[in-house]
Amino acid sequence: MVQSNREHEFIEKLIKLNRVAKVVKGGRRFSFSALTVVGDQKGRVGYGFGKANDVAEAIRKSIEKAKQNMVKVPVKRTTIPHEVLGTFKSAQVLLKPAAPGTGVIAGGPVRAIMDAAGIHDIMCKSLGSKNAINITKAVFQGFDSLYDAKKLARDRGITLQEMWG
Repeated sequence: MVQSNREHEFIEKLIKLNRVAKVVKGGRRFSFSALTVVGDQKGRVGYGFGKANDVAEAIRKSIEKAKQNMVKVPVKRTTIPHEVLGTFKSAQVLLKPAAPGTGVIAGGPVRAIMDAAGIHDIMCKSLGSKNAINITKAVFQGFDSLYDAKKLARDRGITLQEMWG
């Protein structure tokens, strides 16, 4: 019963659903691929990619993979701590912190990821490739290169108050 409560604390967003056709002797065989993002709106977020012959099954698989691939995003109030450029193949995503009340200025896959992560004030610009999968991976690469202020202060041997000045 506790397990079912844990599953409902996540929000799930479908980023892209794709129908793929395989040409065989008898005609075309259709299958589906789904890219989803799952987050708890408190800084934990993950993405997943699932493929199946049925739409519902592809989405279910991608959500399961997203829950397994969750990462912790350092959040400073309602935004990210500093500017970062995430890169994956030819997709680049620029993530800039914004003042409270700005909102999520992002399009497509990036907006869904920020909503799932619980980041409410951020400015994003997608550069290069428009492929949803590569943009998603670029955002997560950017999240990986964000510094966590508490961990950085601890590594330097100073308090968080001394670091911020």
